Amino acid sequence: MRCFEVFATMPREQAREVLRTIREKAPAGFQQALLLACGVMRSRPVYMRGLPFEKQADAVRSALARVASNQVAEEMLAVYFLECRRPLLIEWLDAIGLAHDNGVLADERPPQPDEAKLAEVSQSFLAGEEPEIRRLLLRAFSAQEPIEWPALDALVAPHASA
Repeated sequence: MRCFEVFATMPREQAREVLRTIREKAPAGFQQALLLACGVMRSRPVYMRGLPFEKQADAVRSALARVASNQVAEEMLAVYFLECRRPLLIEWLDAIGLAHDNGVLADERPPQPDEAKLAEVSQSFLAGEEPEIRRLLLRAFSAQEPIEWPALDALVAPHASA
């Protein structure tokens, strides 16, 4: 799965909540995504900024769900978890045993952990509070370009049970 697919399969309400959080805690990130939506919709930024938030969020989600927008989709997921949900990201990185500096990986391309350990840690992580956000974090983590962990891909695939 790639990052644009995360947005393509994300439920509308969850996408709105993610984008609302980005708008509140990382407004520059939201503006970047809004400008992407303007380009996709061939509309002027002043028009898009005048829309109610829900319509803005739907347009941004639609734009981020395009193959050509994968790089921006990857950036938005990184912004969400690094700027808005850092404690949850750190919990995941610590649980899986990846070295990091306040959520930023020390190794740009970390090797996949042992499959049994990965499955056990993932199940335990998903059992915590806000399981839908935890599942999104695992899907976003797996979809990041430097992460090549087929075992995690299989665990977080849309058809896999939560």
